[in-house]
Amino acid sequence: MSFAGMMLVAVACDLAFGWPGALYARIGHPVTWLGRLIGALDRRLNRPGRPRRARGVLAAAVVIGLAAGVGGLAQALLPEGVWGVVLGGVLAWPLVAIRSMHEHVAAVARPLLAGDIPAARQAVAMIVGRDPSRLDSAGVARAALESLAENSSDGIVAPLFWGVVAGLPGIAAYKAINTLDSMIGHRTPRHEAFGWASARIDDWVNLIPARLTGLLFALASGRPGRGLRVMARDARAHRSPNAGWPEAAMAGALGVRLSGPRVYADRVAEEPWLNGTCPDPFPADLARGLALYARAMALGVALIALAAAGGI
Repeated sequence: MSFAGMMLVAVACDLAFGWPGALYARIGHPVTWLGRLIGALDRRLNRPGRPRRARGVLAAAVVIGLAAGVGGLAQALLPEGVWGVVLGGVLAWPLVAIRSMHEHVAAVARPLLAGDIPAARQAVAMIVGRDPSRLDSAGVARAALESLAENSSDGIVAPLFWGVVAGLPGIAAYKAINTLDSMIGHRTPRHEAFGWASARIDDWVNLIPARLTGLLFALASGRPGRGLRVMARDARAHRSPNAGWPEAAMAGALGVRLSGPRVYADRVAEEPWLNGTCPDPFPADLARGLALYARAMALGVALIALAAAGGI
């Protein structure tokens, strides 16, 4: 059975339909199901006076094992041949987010280009954790571009990569890992020990996809040398072992600087600049970033199609 073919079907469904609101209202979404399980384990296992790191390892194993097991069972029940690939792709569909990523960032770009900074701040608050009230036009554009770059890896390239590698168990396990990291993989008093395993596993499974995403951005820019040079020079300066690769590549491809200091609700994070000798992004650069995103994702899908044609 072609895992790459499954992922092509999943992409086609996502581009055609997204995840319809009516469907979400009726059954929710696999990520929300995972979120409820993780939240329940966090409340039950993550308590003072307990061996939090060991219990966090247990929580991660339960969530990842369950997701991979359900994916493996579903895959085992698929019929052979084309119908199995199509049905497998439909099952993988909600775990791909090409359309919704574009919609979320476009919702920032539209008011920003119109000069409506309050509306742009409100929209960017939906996709970043920093305090939007202190962001000027350049700050909003920078935050949206960083989110677009990082989430292109976490939300699209990585799940598709692991889906091509391992089919439904691979893409389901990846989404479980990524959801664990987003919920409990934080360096806070409550989660630093309990979320340790989740954060480390997320780092490992994103090593290849993050670098692949950066490569896609550089190649899709039309001037790959600039994006590749900035990525090679600056990616490791980022606080994350993975997010710096797509962010640096996007910064180089667009000729702007990203990352840098940012304000959260309770602190200021003094992050280094990526492509720091270039200017802050203008609103028009966010539109350019969306166009680059579309080309990069199209290039990634073309690679999956080649893998499918090769029998992968």
